[in-house]
Amino acid sequence: MRLQHILIPAALVSLVAASAYSEETDRYRLEKSATGYVRMDTQTGAMSICEEQSGQLVCKVAADERAAYQDEIDRLQTSMKAMDERVTRLENSLSARLESKLPSEEDFNKTMSYMERFLKGFMGIVKDMDKDSGNGAQLNSQKT
Repeated sequence: MRLQHILIPAALVSLVAASAYSEETDRYRLEKSATGYVRMDTQTGAMSICEEQSGQLVCKVAADERAAYQDEIDRLQTSMKAMDERVTRLENSLSARLESKLPSEEDFNKTMSYMERFLKGFMGIVKDMDKDSGNGAQLNSQKT
């Protein structure tokens, strides 16, 4: 019984692997030419010229496809260069805007001085209110 649990999944895996291998080997079609072979990718239609060198088949992309690839490479490089320049401009403008919006040291110290004076005045008002109402002793006793 346990042997079946092992053999059935193993058989299924081998069938799937064989099917994938079969699809991959059927993907390319070779045709003999005067100087070697022409290989066609049946999925994309791309054609390559192949020659036998030292017992191995060496394939090169056809000239018209190579030109198309080179055009696409050039287009992508131009696009990347434009994007790099745009990112640089955006980063520079953002950092310039952030630097211009930050307060100077003098402005910061002035603001802190205002805050300190405000808090001292506010705390003085609270202390005066506690003294006037006589609740200072009651509040302290309630905390303990």
